[in-house]
Amino acid sequence: MLNRRQLLQSMATLPLLASCNLAVQGGSRNYTPSGLPLRRVDVSDDRVIRTIAGLRPYRSKGFNVSAERMNDKVVIHNYGHGGGGITLSWGTSHLAMELATQTQHRRCAVLGAGAAGLSAARLMQNAGWDVTIYSKDLSPNTTSNVAGGQWSPTSVYSEDSVSPAFHDQFESAMRHAYRYYQNLVGPKYGVRWISNYMVLNQPEADDSLSATYQDMYPQRMRLSPSEHPFDAEHVLHIDTMLIEPAVYLPAMMNDFQIAGGDIVIKEFRDRGEVLQLDEPVIINCTGLGSRQLFNDNDLIPIKGQLTFLLPQEEVDYIIIGNGGLYMFPRSDGILLGGTYERNQWDPTPDPEATRRIIDGHRAFFNAMEDPWA
Repeated sequence: MLNRRQLLQSMATLPLLASCNLAVQGGSRNYTPSGLPLRRVDVSDDRVIRTIAGLRPYRSKGFNVSAERMNDKVVIHNYGHGGGGITLSWGTSHLAMELATQTQHRRCAVLGAGAAGLSAARLMQNAGWDVTIYSKDLSPNTTSNVAGGQWSPTSVYSEDSVSPAFHDQFESAMRHAYRYYQNLVGPKYGVRWISNYMVLNQPEADDSLSATYQDMYPQRMRLSPSEHPFDAEHVLHIDTMLIEPAVYLPAMMNDFQIAGGDIVIKEFRDRGEVLQLDEPVIINCTGLGSRQLFNDNDLIPIKGQLTFLLPQEEVDYIIIGNGGLYMFPRSDGILLGGTYERNQWDPTPDPEATRRIIDGHRAFFNAMEDPWA
């Protein structure tokens, strides 16, 4: 019969035995470059917890960060991020802050309480300004809440519609955002580094962002079929950050209020109402609302639809490019996406798209090698 000391010693060996057992069940192909096991996502209809859709504010000319004088106000635009709203928010807000601080004022209104509005408001506070946010909705009812949250500014502009000057602005925003988010990594803001596996359709295929800006996509490597567990010939690995909107946005709102910021729930019907605000500087982060408020007809919605499965703590990697589909593992559920509908104003989820997203992911993950399954 074991005494107490012998029992405790026996129990202490269990984690070691478990880790040894884990190691022998798979080779290096079953782990990320950072050493985390690659586990299969359990995709089935009875694990679906919700399906939602959101409208991304897209401009073929790219985001608009610019200043203009309207009556006695200085309006600084910060909108039109397309599929890179969360990713670029700190970067474009930094550019907007630089424009604001060229004025002699120290008080501003920020229109919108999504990712762009909150980052703009926090940067202005850090610069010593008094800031009031005006928004018709707050988290969790903002467009930013209906976002995947992977750090990578995709679908931001049309290459044949932008100038070299915009490319410079885009890179500047990207680099600022990349650095700001690294300061937020951790559970408080719901930001973490994560492996991405990009499924490519041919050997020479590449993704333009990580190829152009390789210093912002660490551990970038092409993988042969023997180096990953997926049923795919051509796979590219990169590391990015994943930002969870349900954690990040409330944390940002809390920081804004702790720093003394005011929030006013208000919907503006036209530009005239905007220009009646008391603040001399107005930072416009209204996203799609800028089409009506500021007559930007280049601004259109890109509809994206997401289906969430029950969370799986053991899944900690991203899949992108599986026939246009993508999977992000978040604490609020396994996110499955794969739609991109231009100029679609109806945010109602499409049942056919839901079926395609679920079935496509089920086939992909059923074909994946998982020695622990």
